[in-house]
Amino acid sequence: MAIELKQQKKGVIQLAIQGELTIYSVLEHKQALSPYLSSAKDIQIDLADVTEIDSAGLQLLMFLKQEAVSRGITFSLSQHSEAVVEVLELLNLSKHFGDPIVISADWKSS
Repeated sequence: MAIELKQQKKGVIQLAIQGELTIYSVLEHKQALSPYLSSAKDIQIDLADVTEIDSAGLQLLMFLKQEAVSRGITFSLSQHSEAVVEVLELLNLSKHFGDPIVISADWKSS
């Protein structure tokens, strides 16, 4: 589990989640990400290095978005990994987050 602070300036915070976003790591991720909800105007989360995501990880992303919206914070997800895209598409939740998803030509075809 790793969360990297990529950039923080003028209320814009860019974070990157690396590794698993599963039931085994979601509590640690929540504890690491929640403090940013009180200090940001805009939160951008890079998901390029998420290797696995389950329903608990998805719930965390939904919670973060809900909390951000209720606090007037712009919240966006970017650089979705193949694992993230598969889950969002399977559960038809891409529209819920509203962020553009770019599909890489390098991904394996199912």
